[in-house]
Amino acid sequence: MPDECLAALRARFGDRCSTVTSVREQHGRDESPFTHVPPPAAVVFAESTQDVADAVRLAAASRVPVIPYGAGSSLEGHLLAVHGGLSLDVSRMARIVATHAEDMTITVQPGVTRTAVNRALEGKGLFFPVDPGADASLGGMCATRASGTNAVRYGTMRDNVLALEVVTAGGDVIRTGTRARKSSAGYDLTRLMIGSEGTLGVITEITLRLHPLPESVAAATCSFAGIAPAVRTAMAIIQAGIPIARCELIDTHTVRMVNAHSRLTLPEQPMLLMEFHGSATDVADQARLTEALALEQGGEAFAWTTTPEERTRLWTARHNAYFAAVHAYPGRRIISTDTCVPISRLADCLLGSAAEAEATGLPHYLLGHVGDGNFHFGYVIDPENTDDWRVAEALNQTLVRRALALGGTCSGEHGIGLHKMRFLVEEAGDGAIAMMRAIKQALDPLGIMNPGKIFEI
Repeated sequence: MPDECLAALRARFGDRCSTVTSVREQHGRDESPFTHVPPPAAVVFAESTQDVADAVRLAAASRVPVIPYGAGSSLEGHLLAVHGGLSLDVSRMARIVATHAEDMTITVQPGVTRTAVNRALEGKGLFFPVDPGADASLGGMCATRASGTNAVRYGTMRDNVLALEVVTAGGDVIRTGTRARKSSAGYDLTRLMIGSEGTLGVITEITLRLHPLPESVAAATCSFAGIAPAVRTAMAIIQAGIPIARCELIDTHTVRMVNAHSRLTLPEQPMLLMEFHGSATDVADQARLTEALALEQGGEAFAWTTTPEERTRLWTARHNAYFAAVHAYPGRRIISTDTCVPISRLADCLLGSAAEAEATGLPHYLLGHVGDGNFHFGYVIDPENTDDWRVAEALNQTLVRRALALGGTCSGEHGIGLHKMRFLVEEAGDGAIAMMRAIKQALDPLGIMNPGKIFEI
């Protein structure tokens, strides 16, 4: 970073501009396996939209890269400073701006986390359903087009964001969308920014769509002798039109890790974790129909509960599965895959990949939001072991190409970041990548917004 840029940032932000090594290193790491990228040259802690705009303008004047930073929980190297530059931390922008319960919307700053939103909605009969595994920031969830366990019923961030405030690469502030539920006014800039991974601008305010809390909620578990019958059951549930809210698969390895990490006693077999929303009668009917489908596939120990404490315990354990794997293998990192396929091709994609992973002997786990065809293998590697890297990347490559051949995608919810750039080219094709590059060039002509992510310029 040029001395004049750093001096200008210090003059504007004082002690909120840091070059302390430990702060820079914290902002140069996420949950991806990439550990050898140098940290950013400096970190600025923004507390307002004006702060973000000023930081971007000062960086642009010296052509210094700007990398937005929220909770640091991304999995594909999104926030790594591959070209150096400034990490722009928006985690202090954590204010609920406005709640309009009568319209079922809430407007928040980007540092607000998903759990903080739902705490703010307590007593209002509403909730925000998008729930990635980490307690991610809403800005980061927008940037990566996140989803989670509820997506099969409530959709992803793409479906639940109505409007944004964005600081452009030139430091201007724009607004996209409104609180209205629909619009046909001009280009859909909101959707353009959702999933842009900080490469087109910095999100500084978000208006979210909310949903009514269901009258009744039930969680269910069912164990299976193998992965195949569990997958067939998930497919049957969706194809039967049961409006299930959550349908999660975890394999034996994942159950074992989750039991140890969360002190549970789940049967150590492949398992479906499910949740049903609706009236008490609807929930009971959904559970009975699902149990019948599971029994047809040899499901065992089907159990369901409406007790909030038990439901919370199960879903907290599921959300902590990634960290359970990290704790099971201290000092190792996770290469996490993230394919999604049409539900009818789920078994074709998942079963072959599971067999390949087992054959290598590399520690791994499998979990997925199989209700919408999205699943994840986590390959547990020693980041200093080149053989581990080679095996994991070979497995990942085979899995992604299998998913693409079946009409799927290389990323259902994690985004592209550094790790999936070559797969995006294979999925989208040269023409679509050229169009993406043209949009990037038009909106960020200096190439300062999170360079080196999604595709190379």
